[in-house]
Order: sequence, then structure tokens, then C-alpha cells
Amino acid sequence: MMNKTLVANKYLEHLENGDIKKVIDLFHENGIVDSPIYGIKKADFFYRELNNDTSNSKLHLQGIFEQNNSNNIALYFTYEWTLKSNKIVEFDVVDIIELDSDNKIKKLKIIYDTVVARKLVNELNEQNE
Repeated sequence: MMNKTLVANKYLEHLENGDIKKVIDLFHENGIVDSPIYGIKKADFFYRELNNDTSNSKLHLQGIFEQNNSNNIALYFTYEWTLKSNKIVEFDVVDIIELDSDNKIKKLKIIYDTVVARKLVNELNEQNE
């Protein structure tokens, strides 16, 4: 069974590679993502939607923070996100990951400043309508 840190590292690796199936496999079947732009969704819906808006992702890990005696772990990274519109936005992200007893992700909360990203996602959605 994977430990918390390995789950966190695999999450970042699969996300950067755009391997959505492997990202979703890290989640409990009822796992959810709470994102500032996309809202609260089941993990498989969230990552498919994100993937539809994304042409490339580069992640630069700044740190992994583990809380002892808890099933929580936090990731701090810089996300260089290229949208399908070829616009690029870069921002710092903190992901709070809550794991179940099998070290599957129950909940992932994403925290970042959405000012630029929200504008670009809205533009992208307007183009797709």
C-alpha cells in the first residue's frame, strides 16, 4: 500500500503527464475535488473537465507538508497551465489532500488565487459555446 507521501508524489506526476485515468485511480470511488473555479465535483468529473480545458501542465513542487497522526497531507507547487486556447497562466497552488484508511484520496481541496485563471477559463468556455 502506498504511503501519504508516495500518493502525493504520484498525484503530481500523473497530473503533470496529463494521465487522468491514473490521477482518478488515486481517489476513493466517491472521492471529491473542491476547486475555486470548477466547484465541488466527483474526482472523475473534475479531472475530465480540467483535461478538456488543458493542453499542457507543468508543475514545480515547492514542498510537501505532512501532518502527524492525521490522514492529511498538503502539496505546495507552482502550476504552469496552458489552456486549449494556448493562453498560459502560472500560479502557486496549495492542495490539501485527505486520505482514507487505504490511502485513497477522499477529498482534495485546491487553493489558489484565481484572478487570471478564472478570466482565461471563462474566455475558453465562451469560445466553446
